[in-house]
Amino acid sequence: MNIYRFEVNILDVNDNAPAFRTSKLYLNISELTYPGQRFSLPSAFDLDVGANSVKSYKLSSNEHFSLDVQSGGDQSVSAELVLQKALDREKQAVIQLTLTAVDGGKPPRSGTTQIIVNVVDVNDNIPVFDKPLYKAQIAENSLTGASVITVNAKDADEGLNGEVIYSFINHDNDNSVNAFSINPVTGEITVKGPIDYEETPAVEIRVQAEDKGQNPRASYCKVLLEIIDLNDNIPEISIMSLLNEVREDSSPGTMVGLITVKDGDAGKNGVVQLKLNDSVKFKLENTYKNRYSLVVNGPLDRERASEYNVTITATDEGTPPLSSTSVIAVHVSDVNDNAPRFPEPVINVYVKENSQIGAVIHTVSALDPDVGDNARITYSVLESSKSGPVTSMININSDSGDIHSLQSFNYEEMKTFQFKVQATDSGVPPLSSNVTVNVFILDENDNSPGILAPYSELGSVNTENIPYSAEAGYFVAKIRAVDADSGYNALLSYHISEPKGNNLFRIGSSSGEIRTKRRMSDNDLKTHPLVILVCDNGEPSLSATVSIDVVVVESAGDVKTPFRHAPIKEESFSDLNLYLLIAIVCVSVIFLLSLISLIAVKCHRTDGSLGRYSAPMITTHPDGSWSYSKATQQYDVCFSSDTLKSDVVVFPAQFPPADAELISINGGDTFTRTQTLPNKEKVSDPESLLNC
Repeated sequence: MNIYRFEVNILDVNDNAPAFRTSKLYLNISELTYPGQRFSLPSAFDLDVGANSVKSYKLSSNEHFSLDVQSGGDQSVSAELVLQKALDREKQAVIQLTLTAVDGGKPPRSGTTQIIVNVVDVNDNIPVFDKPLYKAQIAENSLTGASVITVNAKDADEGLNGEVIYSFINHDNDNSVNAFSINPVTGEITVKGPIDYEETPAVEIRVQAEDKGQNPRASYCKVLLEIIDLNDNIPEISIMSLLNEVREDSSPGTMVGLITVKDGDAGKNGVVQLKLNDSVKFKLENTYKNRYSLVVNGPLDRERASEYNVTITATDEGTPPLSSTSVIAVHVSDVNDNAPRFPEPVINVYVKENSQIGAVIHTVSALDPDVGDNARITYSVLESSKSGPVTSMININSDSGDIHSLQSFNYEEMKTFQFKVQATDSGVPPLSSNVTVNVFILDENDNSPGILAPYSELGSVNTENIPYSAEAGYFVAKIRAVDADSGYNALLSYHISEPKGNNLFRIGSSSGEIRTKRRMSDNDLKTHPLVILVCDNGEPSLSATVSIDVVVVESAGDVKTPFRHAPIKEESFSDLNLYLLIAIVCVSVIFLLSLISLIAVKCHRTDGSLGRYSAPMITTHPDGSWSYSKATQQYDVCFSSDTLKSDVVVFPAQFPPADAELISINGGDTFTRTQTLPNKEKVSDPESLLNC
């Protein structure tokens, strides 16, 4: 193995234009100022070096001022504004000039600053320095207060106009000037703070001598201070620019940081070698002299190592050699390469109707394997064209994912709606994913049964007549009621609430038919007031009552069918009549089909053979009944199997639909579940029930 050393000299090209630190310079000049007066101008700086640095200054054309460009050695150029023609404030109070700094490149580049001269009113002599340029040397460890050099200026004027005050001019805010101070009376420059050769090997100070006249006049000189180096420094590693976080997808050669190593000493004591200790993922590349780049040398994986401690050792060539070590912590940053993910693609949410507004109906949550902002998730609602606008119904907390209801839902008006929730991370670019949310409204028993005509008049007492000779089971009246709820909340039962202990009349709990229990006797009253209670099967149960006076007459000829005037709508055929017609047709069809099916099943079925039928809910009622629900979603059908006068009970099932339906055949007035059959087809509305 052999080591070859190459020294590459980077040749400067003129790719930087001169620039001034301030865009405008304000000068106040008396109108009695004599031609030849000089004014200090700020120096332009150029990042280029050598011939491409600032070489000259130009002043915009004017009749009062000219520009004096001075070369102070070490390729430094400065300019002063020289008054050529006396000013007259009454003719021109403000003079605007443009100072242009031009470098020596080919082609040359330039930069400008505005000089605004305010002509003020008089001191016709300026202080004059012994020489325009002073030079001195000072050791870097000089004590505070040590004398460096004394500048001297004289003013030919007398009195205050001839007294001179010295001060520093630091247009460029050079911090190295702050290490020195000047006596304003004597002009002696002394050490004020620490002087470090490693920071600034030379300091250029511009000194101003200004008289005390009413309109003071000033002159300027330049002081060049050379700092003498001492061999007392170990190599110093400086991190010029460090990316504390490196993307995990960075390719080999990606720069992590700029490192500068320097030794304040001179000669061989200042030559430094830099190396890495046991680092496979990174390497050092020498960019220019004592400047290095720390670059990626292998694939990075944040999941395996999120941080690397890179140890750098710098050793000089002195005798004995001095060295220093620096540890750089390089953090591997996450790349937003993972979108948020929901645990499941579809979320079903069940909400009871009449729920409280603002309640949290569900909380969605997504996971993002990334970290930081790449894993910070915000949630939003996407409108669904199927369900219409949902922003008026629900709102989602963008941070927590809590879905709040903005209204109280009504099952009778809306049974379900759908929307999508989008989870978006905060990465750049952001990634997102969606989940479909199906909201199902669950029915609550919030509607009381409604009595249908002819007994529906509120507060009225209805009268029915029966003959004294009526036999047991004589039909008295039939109460019909409807419930706007669905399922068992709409399943109605009828009871005689008054009088208590009645032994003359009975009512079918499912049919609502009032019949006599026995024959009349001489001890029975002539008028029997009955209060019929209609209850649903909800929790809690809701009810309605109707009053009927049953009057016993002597003979059947005295029984007159009362006709009540029931208000009707102008429409010749109402929705209720349509439903009743559909139900009557369904009763006939279902009865015939069921009778044939029962005979066929008894003859041919085997164990489990009923699984191929999709039968509706069937229940017998010996009294015969007809109950109707306004809700139109899915209907279960119940009928009697013994007589042709049996009616059908149609009521919508509670949402969500069950996976099976029930068949019960018995002689009681209530529903009894006897066998569960698989549900392969659902009757979705009365028309489909009629079609089947």
